[in-house]
Amino acid sequence: MLFDLGSISERVAERYDVITVGGGPSALAAAIYAKRMGLSILVIEKAIEGGQLNLTTTIDNYPGFSNIRGEELAAKMKDHARQLGAEFLNGVVTKIEKHDEYHTIMLQDGKAILANVILLAMGANPKKLNVPGEKEFTARGISYCATCDGYFFKDKHVMVIGGGDTAMNEALHLSRIAKSVTVVHRRDKLRAVKALQNKVFSNDAISFEWNSIVDRFEGSSQLEFVVLKNVKTGEKKRVKTDGVFVAIGLSPNSDIVRNIVKTDENGYILTDENTETSVPRIYAVGDVRKKSLRQIVTAVADGALAIANAFEKYFA
Repeated sequence: MLFDLGSISERVAERYDVITVGGGPSALAAAIYAKRMGLSILVIEKAIEGGQLNLTTTIDNYPGFSNIRGEELAAKMKDHARQLGAEFLNGVVTKIEKHDEYHTIMLQDGKAILANVILLAMGANPKKLNVPGEKEFTARGISYCATCDGYFFKDKHVMVIGGGDTAMNEALHLSRIAKSVTVVHRRDKLRAVKALQNKVFSNDAISFEWNSIVDRFEGSSQLEFVVLKNVKTGEKKRVKTDGVFVAIGLSPNSDIVRNIVKTDENGYILTDENTETSVPRIYAVGDVRKKSLRQIVTAVADGALAIANAFEKYFA
């Protein structure tokens, strides 16, 4: 049976084998695998299918594509899933109600859709500095992922903002690519684990700007300068750089399920090795789940693994 979702202006069934909350790479991969296994699937995305892929200027580390725009890869993934019969809905999920044999997705306009299995694919957003110029120069010199974008700064001078494990891993990764790496940290000591500290301190390519924060970013069409402010003296200085990697953490978009499934102290959803959460029939895939590597290829793997496991447990 179909019903009209009114303001969402699309028609969907009232029940599906699988519903994904989010439409990033993990959800699109899940849609492809679900249809190949004969399952009905609805992908619900509040913005644009592909998620943060659409914000990535160039991707050069996804197998099969030596150089492709993020929005182009996202479109290819969606087209593949749609050709197989996956359904898509542009809407906002406000609540999930769990039951024994199915779960209920509540939409912003009050409509409800039932699912035998739910895939939580809401992703995570990099924490921002929220300083002048950050928005303007994002993807034009400012990045939030050294693994994704480091290659584009080969033999250049870059900065890493942050003092934790993520920032030090970013700095070490970039030190193998860039000519120099300057770590900017608001304190006079790092928060990273001792082993990482030892590595960065012994790396000649890495230097430090202690007790400093970013005051603003400057440039014309590309980032050219970072204005740093010393938190103790208030002194500001303008530093030329080719690129900046902000590594002050991620914020998982897990708010709507934190009272349903188990999460860690940072809000990342805990799963088993097959990506199933603490609640049967609810899986978490992609950046919203606790994992060691957040890349397109691992997100796609999550989606495939979740569907394969769900099929065997709940549909076979």
